[in-house]
Parts: sequence; structure tokens; C-alpha cells
Amino acid sequence: MSSDVIISANNLTKIFGDFRAVDGISFEVHPGEIFGFLGANGAGKTTAMRMLCGLSMPSSGSATVAGFDVYKEPEKIKRSIGYMSQKFSLYEDLTIRENIRFYAGIYGKSDAFIKEKTAALLEQLHLRSEANKLVRSLPLGWKQKLAFSVAIFHEPRIVFLDEPTGGVDPVTRREFWNMIYAAAGAGITVFVTTHYMDEAEYCSRVSIMVDGKIEALDTPAGLKQSLNAASMDEVFLKLARKAVRSGD
Repeated sequence: MSSDVIISANNLTKIFGDFRAVDGISFEVHPGEIFGFLGANGAGKTTAMRMLCGLSMPSSGSATVAGFDVYKEPEKIKRSIGYMSQKFSLYEDLTIRENIRFYAGIYGKSDAFIKEKTAALLEQLHLRSEANKLVRSLPLGWKQKLAFSVAIFHEPRIVFLDEPTGGVDPVTRREFWNMIYAAAGAGITVFVTTHYMDEAEYCSRVSIMVDGKIEALDTPAGLKQSLNAASMDEVFLKLARKAVRSGD
């Protein structure tokens, strides 16, 4: 893999019985890029992300993430990435400080690293006085911002975000994207799925999956121009109309 490519997929495929959940997708992601991975429910985006994170073995094709092979080196991939899911990212019955320490410990960070960076993170998020409160007591928007911060706490090369802003208000979503920009500015590659089409505008490039295949891949401006669309909403609707299946 060349030094200007941090994620590479070539004809990557996942089959469950007779069902081709991911059907021969190929693409590259460059270091420091914010790469949007879009698709309706059933398009195959979550299945594809799971393969790239080393959580699911492909049926065929090839892929490398941070220079590691998805078949041979899934554990090395897991140690090189951060991951945040809308459904589960933090332990609600642990405090804010305990969650940070737990995840940093998983990645083998030293006590000195954890102590210094925890102090800086709590200050950055304005949570210093809340550090010993249970996570379940936080509003959803604060949970999401904390979850993202924890996902990149160990300074991974790539962070995978699976619909990270689901259910939060527009102001919090914008604040969250400011954090994403800051992470990308610090050199972390961001691979994000979202069903908010306005968020697709914030990405460096956007891939749109339909029925397990990549139907389009370009910058937001390029997609709007090629499809003669006024917005990413319109781009998505034009492409999603081709879908024949549902349920991811």
C-alpha cells in the first residue's frame, strides 16, 4: 500500500448464504481525510465497516487498513484504530474518569500518559467537575462528545464512526463535527457513516452504497455536479431510488 493510502479495498465482498451483503467494493482513503460512507438501511455499509475494523472476515477480495491485511492481521488493525458506535461506546455504570481509564488501558497506555491526557481532555470538554459522575447522568450530546474523545484517546491513525450523531440536536451535531475537523487536522483519518445528508457536505469525499455496491464516490461538490443535484439530499435520493432491498 502506498504511503498516501491508509485504507484500501479491492473487490471486497461479504456473502451470507445466498445474500451478497457487500458486493465487490473498491476504494481508497487517504491519510487525514474525512471519508463519508453513506447508504440507506440495507446498503451494506455497516457490514463493510465491520470487515475494515477486523471484526468480520471477508468472503473474498482484499483490503488493508493502516497497512495491515484484514485477513491476516485483524488484531493489529484493532490496535491501530479507534471506533465509535451510536449504539454502544461507553459504560453507563462507570464514571467519566473510569471510562477514560478503562479504554486507555485496553490500548496499553502508560499510567503517566493516561493521567496527563485525562486532565487535558476533561479540561477541553469542560467536564473536570463532573469527572466522578456516572456516564448515565450525562445528556446524550455530552455522551457522544465524550465517546468520540475516548475513541481517539490512544491517538489512533484512523477512527471509524458509525452514525455518531444519531439522535442529538443540530447544535450538538455541529459541535461534534468541529471535534472531527480538529481530529483530522491533527492527522487522524476519519471514516464516518451518517444518515444526515447535511453532514455529507462536511466530508472530504463521499461514497454512496446501494444494494451492496458503491454507486458513486467523489467530493460532495463533484457528486452534485455529476448528478445535476442542488444538495446532497437530492444526490442521495437519485441514487437510493435504484435500491431493491432494505434492512442492513
